[in-house]
Amino acid sequence: MSQINIQPSCADDFDPESLSVREALQRIDNMAIPVTGYERIALRSALGRVLADTMTSPINVPAHTNSAMDGYAMRAADLPTEGVNELTIIGTALAGQPFYGAVESGTAVRIMTGAVLPEGADCVVMQERVELHDDRIRVGTGNKKGQNIRHAGEDLAKGDTVLESGRVLTAADLGVLASLGIAEVRVWRRLRVAFFSTGDELRSIGEPLEAGQIYDSNRYTLYGMLARLGIDVIDMGVVRDQQEALRQAFHEAARNADAIITSGGVSVGEADFVKNILTDLGQVSFWKIAMKPGRPMAFGQIGNAMFFGLPGNPVSVMVTFYEFVQPALRRMMGQTHIDTVTFKVPCATRLRKRAGRTEFQRGILERQGDGSLWVRGMGYQGSGILSAMSQANCIIVLPEEGGSVEVGTLVEVQPFEGLT
Repeated sequence: MSQINIQPSCADDFDPESLSVREALQRIDNMAIPVTGYERIALRSALGRVLADTMTSPINVPAHTNSAMDGYAMRAADLPTEGVNELTIIGTALAGQPFYGAVESGTAVRIMTGAVLPEGADCVVMQERVELHDDRIRVGTGNKKGQNIRHAGEDLAKGDTVLESGRVLTAADLGVLASLGIAEVRVWRRLRVAFFSTGDELRSIGEPLEAGQIYDSNRYTLYGMLARLGIDVIDMGVVRDQQEALRQAFHEAARNADAIITSGGVSVGEADFVKNILTDLGQVSFWKIAMKPGRPMAFGQIGNAMFFGLPGNPVSVMVTFYEFVQPALRRMMGQTHIDTVTFKVPCATRLRKRAGRTEFQRGILERQGDGSLWVRGMGYQGSGILSAMSQANCIIVLPEEGGSVEVGTLVEVQPFEGLT
């Protein structure tokens, strides 16, 4: 009797030809090189962009020593160690309107928050801690030299490093740069990513469905994930499962983009078809990863463009994008800090798993009555159930060497907040 040549499938627990998640990430990281090209843009347009230069402060912030409170500026030598001292008010200092005289012994200046500290003063007593009588104040004990004062350069000194290159600019960063009088910044140019779906069964929204056909959800999911990264996206639609159509699509994508993402066409039975095209046009680094979901994932290069061939199942598309594609794209965008937020919490449900592959299961993080966080699995983990990704709020990462997880075991989670 002849032997049947059984091919590895997505359902296998172990495939010796599959790379570990760690090795796949390393291969991708080795090839993810930042794009070249910069642009100088107005500060208001820089939110979410990647800073290309290390920024240093051209001035001291604050520029002058000033008051941190509404109160009275005076000499610490006039503060009583017991009893009460009476001082004469000789003027007022407002923010933007300094008092130009000097504070001498026995005198004080009414001062508002942010106002420049007058010459001779070395402390500010808040207004609630004095008694006011016409043009004189009475000051008691409990105050000290240097109190309620913000010194020049206390926040940033001239020449200090403010922001490192490779940083994704936040709203706070824009405020910091504005406080330095910086109106424009140089940022890395936007990354260009082309993506398309493959499959004769796929139809776009608005088209009628015939027997065996489905709407293409993956392009909308990919568009959303790419748009969140601030990337210039090139949606190439659905490409039919025809060799010449695919070859032309890859040619066009490689010509116009820094990276190419496809969904579908890399599973068992389809891989040879796509693999032949990719081998002709570029190089393929790997085709399979020891993980679930998303085992059939291809990675390589076509021309100067990175290529990511994601599985066709909707959940697999999202998981492989977040775990492999997104970190690579961030590095190509010029980012230098790309750590994914993860932490460990107890698991409230039993999770089934076999050793030999890393699993990324959908979960729900919940805060208990005592304030502690627990995570529970969602039960249904099929790679085609996209609604579960919408209902979940985290990914539970189960390591390759581990097995099933019992209730109460600490597990690693990646919250969607910040990831998605």
